[in-house]
Amino acid sequence: MKNTPLLRTFCTVLLTGAVLALAAGCASSSKTAKTAYYFFPAPPDEPHFQYLTSFSSETDLNGAANRSFVSYLTGAQTLRRELAKPYGIASHGHTLYICDTELGSVVLVDMPTKRMRVMAAQGEGALKMPLNLTLDTDGNAYVADSLRDQVVIFDRSENFTASLGKLDEMKPRDVAVSADRIYVADLKGHCVRVFDKVTRAPLFSIPRGDDAKQHSRQIFTPTNLGLDSKGRLYVGDTGAFRVQVYDADGKYLRSVGSFGDGPGQFARLKGIALDREDRLYTVDAMSQVIQVFDDQGRLLTWFADPTAGKATQNLPAKVMVDYDDVSAFASYAAPGFKIEYLVFVVNQLGPHKVGVYGYGSKK
Repeated sequence: MKNTPLLRTFCTVLLTGAVLALAAGCASSSKTAKTAYYFFPAPPDEPHFQYLTSFSSETDLNGAANRSFVSYLTGAQTLRRELAKPYGIASHGHTLYICDTELGSVVLVDMPTKRMRVMAAQGEGALKMPLNLTLDTDGNAYVADSLRDQVVIFDRSENFTASLGKLDEMKPRDVAVSADRIYVADLKGHCVRVFDKVTRAPLFSIPRGDDAKQHSRQIFTPTNLGLDSKGRLYVGDTGAFRVQVYDADGKYLRSVGSFGDGPGQFARLKGIALDREDRLYTVDAMSQVIQVFDDQGRLLTWFADPTAGKATQNLPAKVMVDYDDVSAFASYAAPGFKIEYLVFVVNQLGPHKVGVYGYGSKK
């Protein structure tokens, strides 16, 4: 991995104080075990993010020792359900949906039971290489398949309902859904295609009008999309090293980031996400950190460190904010740290495929 100035800056700051070892309440007759807790940013700043855990398989979610004990008691044979090369991630109703490009499937993780299974996508809905996906409020799933060159749509019961795009018409890389529109990042058209959600008829493409003629407002390699609470569309443009922001009707508002390896810049921009406060989370696969910007595009902080023990990123591709499943990971929180929501970071390589971070504060 290239030792860029940004990475050196991040690692120097984090290694000087972001890793805090606190005593766990686990004691034996001879010694007291200690658990290392990883916080970001570094002191003297107040910690806002804690690395909680990671998982790559159903065994990781349940704990290998626990699963083995259950198998011993019941005689059951455990299946090794695991991720191979994940990319996109979304959540709905305490279920995580993870696109796995190597498996050619969407893997569902039921958080209450911590069980994994594959989405029942068959027949016309058979997937080839799902890259990204999103779900609407009704639980319908919209999957951007990079080999089918289509967005494949399933209802909440995982039945195929429709597809967007024809062969060689577009190269979808991500999809976002509002109350009445579907936004598709089209790599072939260097744009975001907008469809009516009900009729699925094409409406327009972004950028539009005069914005399409100005270099600073154009889109070159759209790979990831996000919508904030005001309906503004965020487009991760990997080749242009920036995030373009447009209103719901496609009018250009601002750009976030630029090429470089310093704070607020991108070298290999990947996934993006928005939280309820319209803060923008961005993944950079080169520095392997997550940068956080406010709703005006100003850098607030960053977290994750590829050198800090288990808090490891390895070709990170996607980030997602989750408010519904905090209880599933609450036991990993450090004493005195209250988690408000979770941030998932998907890694394509390595043993920590899905990293789980908690945003919060000291009690």
